[in-house]
Amino acid sequence: MPAEALLAAPFPPVLTRHAEAETSADPSSVMTLLADSDATADGFTSYRSTFAKGAVGAPAHFHTKATELFFVISGSLQVLVDEEVTVLETGDFLAVPPHTPHAFAAAPGCEADVLFVFTPGMGRFDYLRLLGRVMRGESDAKEIAESAEQFDNH
Repeated sequence: MPAEALLAAPFPPVLTRHAEAETSADPSSVMTLLADSDATADGFTSYRSTFAKGAVGAPAHFHTKATELFFVISGSLQVLVDEEVTVLETGDFLAVPPHTPHAFAAAPGCEADVLFVFTPGMGRFDYLRLLGRVMRGESDAKEIAESAEQFDNH
C-alpha cells in the first residue's frame, strides 16, 4: 500500500475518556455520549446506554440514511426488528440497515448496557440530549417528531 494511502485518514483518531464523557440521564437510563459525527467527518456517531430494569428504550422507528449497530456489553436487550422480537444477550451484536423498522428496551426483568453506533453519523448528540429532556419532563414530546428529518429518526 502506498504511504500516502496510510496517511490519508478521513479524520484523526477519536478518544473519549469515560471520566470526561458527557452523559444524559432520565429516570430509566443513562446515555454516555462517546463520539459524534463532527469529530468523525460524518463517519459515525456512538454512545453507550445503560438501561435499568423495566426501561422503555425506543419505540418503533427507522432511519433512512444510517445503519444502527447494537453491541450488548452486559445484560439483555429486547429488540423488535420488522415484526420479529429477539432478545440480545451479553456479547451479542445486531446491525439494523436503513429503512428497517425497529424498537428496543431492556428485556423484561433485566438491565442492559449497550454500545450504539450509527453510520454514517449525523450529529445525533443533540437528539439524545432532547430525548433526555423529554424523558425527564423538561421538553414536549412533539419536539422529537418535529426533529425527525434533522436527526434521521422517523
